[in-house]
Amino acid sequence: ELAIVLFSVRVLVMSTLYVVATPIGNLEDITGRALKVLEQVDLIACEDTRKTAQLLNHYGIKAAKVAYHAHNQKKSAEGLVKFLDQGKSLALVSDGGTPSISDPGPFLVRLARERGHRAVPIPGPSALSALLSIAGTPCAGVTFEGFLSPRPGKRKKRLLELLQVKGGAILFESPHKILKLLALLEDMAPDRRILLGRELTKVHEEVLEGSPRQLLTDFSQRDKIRGEFSVYLLPRKKVQVDPNC
Repeated sequence: ELAIVLFSVRVLVMSTLYVVATPIGNLEDITGRALKVLEQVDLIACEDTRKTAQLLNHYGIKAAKVAYHAHNQKKSAEGLVKFLDQGKSLALVSDGGTPSISDPGPFLVRLARERGHRAVPIPGPSALSALLSIAGTPCAGVTFEGFLSPRPGKRKKRLLELLQVKGGAILFESPHKILKLLALLEDMAPDRRILLGRELTKVHEEVLEGSPRQLLTDFSQRDKIRGEFSVYLLPRKKVQVDPNC
């Protein structure tokens, strides 16, 4: 209780990088602590400043923002760390969810810590934990992959490895690649059970479970597929995987 009181009095520590989790869809999925940090830091590094502006405007927060994304992260990180060197506070956010979890962040966090700055996590939403929480399976041993390589050969090889993981694996997929992924899974492990989350926490949220064929049939019949996917290859139960498919 004492720690909570002290934090409410002094939210920020200068020369600190705050890694702030933001909603993955529902704007109400944000903590009071995260809102305080975003309101009081000197600068917010955003994956997309326009996307972050929607969140900040919703809560009436006016803050200085700068773009920090996959295409400029190494170049921008140096400037952001110099900003910390000046005794300033910095928040890092992604378009949604927890930064560094398949989003930009690791390079900046590592560089900031190497330069002697604190990196403080402000926990919150994550598509990974959201899907695991409703899977109804033990989380121990689950492998998190994130997005697979876009290269067909490398993609197939890694997917085969993930299918062999005893505890199951979770990966992310885009709407324009989900049918190809399900078709590949049907060839490689037709009996494998899959839990698929689409648009998690959003208005059109869907959670479906079935074989690759069942899910492929469902989505193939849709006029248009929208939303990001979280795909959980459920723990295998002596399922044979064909490496030669």
